[in-house]
This record gives sequence, C-alpha cells and structure tokens, in this order.
Amino acid sequence: MTQFAYFCGHEQFQPEELVRHAVLAEEAGFDMVMVSEHFHPWVDDLGASGFAYATIAAMAQATESITFATGVTTPLWRYHPAVVAQAAATLDRLSGGRFSLGVGTGENLNEGPLGYTFPKYAERAARMTEALEIMRRLLDGEKLTFHGDFYSTDRAKLYSPPVHDLPIFMAAGGPKSAALAATMAQGIITSVKQPAVTFERVIDPARSAAQQANRPAPLILASRWSIRATNDDEAWTTLGAWRGLRAPGRLEAVDPMDLRQRADEMPRDEILSMYSIVDSPNDYVAVYAPLITDVHADVVTIQTTSIDQEATIAMLGAEVLPTLRKMR
Repeated sequence: MTQFAYFCGHEQFQPEELVRHAVLAEEAGFDMVMVSEHFHPWVDDLGASGFAYATIAAMAQATESITFATGVTTPLWRYHPAVVAQAAATLDRLSGGRFSLGVGTGENLNEGPLGYTFPKYAERAARMTEALEIMRRLLDGEKLTFHGDFYSTDRAKLYSPPVHDLPIFMAAGGPKSAALAATMAQGIITSVKQPAVTFERVIDPARSAAQQANRPAPLILASRWSIRATNDDEAWTTLGAWRGLRAPGRLEAVDPMDLRQRADEMPRDEILSMYSIVDSPNDYVAVYAPLITDVHADVVTIQTTSIDQEATIAMLGAEVLPTLRKMR
C-alpha cells in the first residue's frame, strides 16, 4: 500500500521552521518526512543550510508517529560511512524506530567547500559500494573490521544500535545507480518526470539486477517537484531558493552564488518548464497520481514549494491526500 511523504528542504527553510513543518505534516496525515541533507544550498541569496541530523532529532521529539528518512545524505567524504551508520542508529533510537537512511552519490556543492575532490561517477559508485556494505553490516550489529580501497574500519561496532531493522534507500537517476541500489540497498529514491523514462532508466534495471542477485525487488520511493502558484511571476518568486537546482553545472559547483548567477542568466520560462506548476488541490492530484497509478511507487514524496508553506501542508492533508489514498 502506497505511503505518502512530505519533503522538508534544508536548502530553503531554517531548521526550526522544518521542525514545525514536520509537526504539521504529521497532523495533515502524511506517513513520512523526507529531509534533505546539504552543506550548501542551491543559491546564496535565499538559501539555508541547517544540519539535517540535528533537525531530524528535533523532529522526532516533536512528533509521535510520522517516520523520517534522509533524502539524501552522502556517506563518502564529509562523513565516514561508519559515522553515517552511527547517526542513523541514534536517530532511530531517538524516534522510537521511525528512521530510515537515504543515501546518494552527492554533489560537489556539499563536498568541495570542505576541500574534498569530487570525482567522476565511477569512483563515486565504487565508494558507495564500500559505504553500503559498511553501513549495512554495522546497522545489522556486526563488530566490523573492513579494508577497502577507500574506507577501513578496525573492530568498529555500534554500541547504540538501531531499535528496528533500519532500511537503507539509495538515490538513483540512471541504470548504474539503480542496479547498485537494487543489489546493496533496500529501496530506491528516484525523481520522476515521465513515468516511462523512470521505468526504462531506473525501475526495470533495478528489478533485473535484483533478480540476477536473487534479491527481492527494491522498494520504490518516487518524488516529483511542484510549485504552487497562480501565475509565472508568483512561481518564480516561490521557486527562489531552488532556482539553482536546474542551473548548468549543478553537480560540479561549489559556491551557491555561481549557481544563482547561472540560473538568473537563463530564461525564466526555461527553468519554470522543468517543474510542475500547480494551484488547486485538483492540480496536485493530477501531478502526483501517476506516481501511484503508473509508477506504482511504495512511497510518493510530495516535493513542493509555495508562498505559504504551512497553509499548503494543511491543504495537502485536507484536500489532496484523501484523494490520492483512494488510488492506492
């Protein structure tokens, strides 16, 4: 049965606001909160950059039943994968077993500012392969001695282990990451623009890889971006903190100022065309229904921004989620 997640973006809102949004999402009837984990935001003029692990801990204390997942963190440079496992286990305990770990191969925006070199995908995937093994084995309770090409541990053990079987989800936008996630993680986080493309590039390769590895098909956590606005001018204002997300060179950029400048040099229509612009509850239903009916996602994440985010969360709970739940 499909669950529904609300996206909390550290790149737009300060952490204290996001804690409030998590509370409202629980009150609205969402099942999960997906929380982004960034060091730098996408633009420098309107962005934020709170520490996600602390924010989620505060969210856990402020809520009762809603679950949490990082969407996503990179366990490759800023954090040793064993430290990410420790953070995940701690959040699981603080939330009473309500945490899942979402990981991805990242962007230079989060690693370059701290002096790390951000390599090509092949090395990032190789690092992720080792990281997934280390995190899984630690979360499963092992005392782990590991010697890889990138990471090592010496009798590492989580002495504050998770309180439930904590799943790891991995972000994938193409077949290589999808196959890696299917063979080493429990689920795939993917952003959907066209369901047919998502099947071709992510879901079908993942299922094939899982079958070849004699593993169950991974869970699919599907998201889609939307902007709530009544016209293009309002949409551009609403998109303010996210407009660098679609700027050229986003994976390699270090300074949010550069992404902001690149985005502002682009035609607004070009950037806005990359998002679903919605206004009414029916618009939201039309945008997110295909993630249920076509993608058959296990979790549908509503990733949306608006002029009044709190009012939008309430509207989603009252007028959108009830309709979407009938489609499951």
